[in-house]
Amino acid sequence: MLKSKLVRKLTLTAMASLMVIAAGCSTGPAKESETQRSLKVMFYDESYFFQQYGDLFAMKYPNTEIEVISTQSIYSGNNGEVMDYNKAVRDFIDKEQPDVVMVGTDNYDKLANDGKLMELDTLIERDKYDTETIYPALLEILKEKGGGKLYGLSPTFGGSAVFYNADLFKKHGVELPHDGMSWQDILDLARRFPTDGDDKTRIYGYGTNYGMSLSMLAQNISSAEGLTAVNPGTKKVTLNTDSWKRVYKLALDAIDSKTVYNPKDGGFMGGSMEEYYQSQLFLMGRMAITTGDPYILQNLKEVKSSLKDYKPFELGMVSGPVDPADPETTRSVYLYDVFGIRAGSPNADAAWDFIKFINGEDFAKIKSRTMNNGLLSRMGYNKEFDGHSLDVFYKLKPKVSADMYSRTDEIPVEFYSQFQQIQDRELAFVQEKKKSLDEALKTMEQESQVALDKAIKDKEANAGKEGKAEEGSGDAATSDAGSVNVTETETETVTE
Repeated sequence: MLKSKLVRKLTLTAMASLMVIAAGCSTGPAKESETQRSLKVMFYDESYFFQQYGDLFAMKYPNTEIEVISTQSIYSGNNGEVMDYNKAVRDFIDKEQPDVVMVGTDNYDKLANDGKLMELDTLIERDKYDTETIYPALLEILKEKGGGKLYGLSPTFGGSAVFYNADLFKKHGVELPHDGMSWQDILDLARRFPTDGDDKTRIYGYGTNYGMSLSMLAQNISSAEGLTAVNPGTKKVTLNTDSWKRVYKLALDAIDSKTVYNPKDGGFMGGSMEEYYQSQLFLMGRMAITTGDPYILQNLKEVKSSLKDYKPFELGMVSGPVDPADPETTRSVYLYDVFGIRAGSPNADAAWDFIKFINGEDFAKIKSRTMNNGLLSRMGYNKEFDGHSLDVFYKLKPKVSADMYSRTDEIPVEFYSQFQQIQDRELAFVQEKKKSLDEALKTMEQESQVALDKAIKDKEANAGKEGKAEEGSGDAATSDAGSVNVTETETETVTE
């Protein structure tokens, strides 16, 4: 079991060093005479936790002893078998009893609805905790998924934008991109750039660092427009529709135009740092438009200092990609870590102090100096990076449908690999002119539905076997209750 049981204690010297690093913070260190407190935090890696959160928190609250309970144990021992992740997380929380619970948006709502998380609204009101400068749309997402109430906060989030090489646009006489770009807009502009030249010198209208296949491009377009191939509620696959046909045709036309970067050799497969950077065409000024997260800015900063003869270009950023039917919103905003308090925690006050701190202004001031952990939810601190304004990532309102993450665990994981194989095969037939797009979509829908029905049937059968096995073990436990009681007692003693 990979659970970490080490408790991090900062010395006065270490805390003094952190005080220097955090110069400018308005809040001073806590009084050492305060009562010592303990806090169990659920997180995926102890070292990373203290690097990102724990050390800074300990600087302000040196009287709080933190123990990190690593979630790596959730994944160990399943021998590569498909697991019910949401159930595994619930079981982990029940067993380890952490005070601070770190979860993703895919199980945040389930834990809240199951009564596993403490409501934060009353604590916010009690302490007059300022949430006015937290990105409002993120609070809306968390409240929506919490049934109208707030059960967690996320100090950072991820987002996407449209990046472009303004020099290439000016050179080829193409008008610059604008805020609220749809995929149709992006690909229409991309097609206006030349496609001649060899693979080592030519430019591309659009692409990403590692290339963009037909299925990947179609997936990105459909995600922006809120289209899903599988409905978790009805267990139906829907692909043979006008909406999906339009998405695949848009992607197919873009790929056929040769303006989208999609290297036949798969792109960079290893080598020196210089070779790596040379393979990143947008960074090297050979791609007019790309889409991605703020880390593109980090990469651009690094390449300037890494390559001797690097030629920088004028960078532009606009909001998008958006759904043309709702251009003021985006589905490309996602939360990294959502922190909540386990319902019934005996250390709820200490847990709340931690959540307040990592979502507060002092923490934001320090973290605004780097791009290592995404965009800050606390607005007004991530204003720019390397001279580029970050406002573009806050312009659009995140759009998360109520059932975007709910019930997805009802679709067996193994189905998606089968779906991908069916899709890739049929799209290859279309590109080779062996099938029409209509024929391919019809086959994709029919065969994928058969694969989904079988995967669900197999999952239910396996669940039945597991249930019988648990009943059997329960009978055995009842018939030998004495030995079970001894084992439980011994376990409690060891744990203490």
